[in-house]
Amino acid sequence: MADLCCSSKSFKLYSPKEPPNGSAFPPFHPGAMLDRDVGPTPMYPPSYMEPGIGRHTPYGNQTDYRIFELNKRLQNWSEDCDNLWWDAFTTEFFEDDAMLTITFCLEDGPKRYTIGRTLIPRYFRSIFEGGATELFYVLKHPKESFHNNFVSLDCDQCTMVTQNGKPMFTQVCVEGRLYLEFMFDDMMRIKTWHFSIRQHREVVPRSILAMHAQDPQMLDQLSKNITRCGLSNSTLNYLRLCVILEPMQELMSRHKTYSLSPRDCLKTCLFQKWQRMVAPPAEPARQAPNKRRKRKMSGGSTMSSGGGNNNNNSNSKKKSPASSFALSSQVPDLVGTKTCTVPELEDRS
Repeated sequence: MADLCCSSKSFKLYSPKEPPNGSAFPPFHPGAMLDRDVGPTPMYPPSYMEPGIGRHTPYGNQTDYRIFELNKRLQNWSEDCDNLWWDAFTTEFFEDDAMLTITFCLEDGPKRYTIGRTLIPRYFRSIFEGGATELFYVLKHPKESFHNNFVSLDCDQCTMVTQNGKPMFTQVCVEGRLYLEFMFDDMMRIKTWHFSIRQHREVVPRSILAMHAQDPQMLDQLSKNITRCGLSNSTLNYLRLCVILEPMQELMSRHKTYSLSPRDCLKTCLFQKWQRMVAPPAEPARQAPNKRRKRKMSGGSTMSSGGGNNNNNSNSKKKSPASSFALSSQVPDLVGTKTCTVPELEDRS
């Protein structure tokens, strides 16, 4: 935190004075900090509620609404939530083969972490274990694109907001680009999640500063960041651990499926990998040359390419010039069938 005092924009996150959409002010929720500059809150997204009517309108942007549902589900988190709750959360919003990627830059250089579906529940849980009590995503000007079997959502101005109660009350706003791919079906689950972090801000309420205005030691502690690039130490340590855990997913899956010992699972995986490495590359299928078939005339004589001039002249009159170059692929097999004979023409030579 570079400044001890909050700016007017940051302070509005804690003291909203006007509704985001200009309508009746909704019931205030401690975690739903309203800011016209940042965007809608997770509990009250824009244009989804008709004025004066407490029901949802038919929304056109379903991907944006899925983020609203994800935020709403995260609002139900409590300290009593166990692994089953987080697994159910991931099953509701992520595909079985989903991939989650986080990119950011630390003091020692850029970082990129990619985890699979099995490790995604623990990632979201690590955010709360790091001291966060609330988590939601705010999307500003998202762009939706339709593809063959999925719908992509690209938001260059995405803010991940966390309310932290430990070690002190702080709001962390992580700004970056969020790219999502939703499967184009009834469930609309996420297949690809890529969040590129650009910068972050840590905001402390003025009331906290006023309480410790006469305590220089406490003010010095408040001036220090509690996160690195917007991520807590718990989340960073888990992402580093995922570098080891992600390649081991095959071993864990084999152990769970076949009840093999860890040593046997490792032997089996290594043997199969060795087989794939030493296996000769598959040769491309060779196309068999087309054979020219001979046709039998009604008199029992065969007609070949080197036949008499009379036959060639009669055949050339019946054939079209466009079909002469692909004769082998277009002429059907007429062996053994009855054909009509053409009377021989007089020799004009």
